[in-house]
Amino acid sequence: MKLKVLTYNTLFAGRDGMEARRAKAQIELINNVSPDVFLMQEAKGFDGNGARLLYEMEARIGMRGFLAPAPRTGQNVAIFIRPTLTPLAFEVDSANFHHALAVLTVSLPGTEKQVTFASAHLCPNGPVVRQREAAYLAVMAAPDNLALLAGDFNSASPHDPEPEGFDALSPHHRTRYLAEDLKIADRSVLAHLEAAGWVDTGAALDDHTPTVPSASFVASEFAVMRCDYIMTSKALAALASSYEVIRNPLTDAASDHYPVVATFTVPS
Repeated sequence: MKLKVLTYNTLFAGRDGMEARRAKAQIELINNVSPDVFLMQEAKGFDGNGARLLYEMEARIGMRGFLAPAPRTGQNVAIFIRPTLTPLAFEVDSANFHHALAVLTVSLPGTEKQVTFASAHLCPNGPVVRQREAAYLAVMAAPDNLALLAGDFNSASPHDPEPEGFDALSPHHRTRYLAEDLKIADRSVLAHLEAAGWVDTGAALDDHTPTVPSASFVASEFAVMRCDYIMTSKALAALASSYEVIRNPLTDAASDHYPVVATFTVPS
C-alpha cells in the first residue's frame, strides 16, 4: 500500500488572535494533499474549550486526531490518521520535552504490519536542550521496526550547507542555532539522531529544500534552512518513494514553515 505522511508546523494552529485565515488555508492544503497520516506541531488551543479545535479539525480533514498537550508552552503536538488505519497505542511525553512528543502506533490495512509515528517539536532555545531531547528519540530507531519521526527540530542538518542569512540574524535569534564554536550552525542534533539509526528522508532522496522561513515571514527569526524533517527507521527508509517540501502560493502565507510530505510503498 501507499502510505503518505505530512508534517507541518502550523504557527499557532494557523490562528492570529481571532483571525483564522491561515487555519483555513492549512485545512485546504491538508485536503489537497490528502495524507494518510498528518503530524502537526503548534496545535495551540487544541486542548481548550473541551478540545473544540481538535474536533473541528477532525471534521474538516476527515481524520482522527490524537493530541499531546504541552503544559509549559501550550504548543501542543498532534497526530491525525485516516479511518483506514487502526490505532493500537498512543503515548504522550511532556516531561522530557520542551513542548511535547506524541507517539502513535497503528496497523496498516491489508497487512500484518505496524508502524509507529512520532510528532516532535524540539526546543527552540538552544542545541544543548535539543541534544537531551534527541537522546529520548534515539531509542525509537530500532532498525527492523517500521517507525517514523517527524516535525520541527529547530536544527540544521549535517547534509546541508550553512543556512543562508545566518550571520544576518539578530544575536538573540542566532544563538538558538549556534554550535559550540559560536560561529556556525549546530548540526549535532541531527547527527546524533542519525548515529542512533534514524534516516533523514530528504537527504536520502537528495532533496535539501529549505523549510523556513516561508515567503510571508522572511523578516522573522529564521535563516534560510531545513529545520523540518521526516526521519525513519532503516526498515521504513527502504520503502520511501517520494519526498517534497510543499512551496506554493498557499503555503507561502499559511505558516512561517513549509509543510513536508513523503510517500512510502509498504508491501502487504
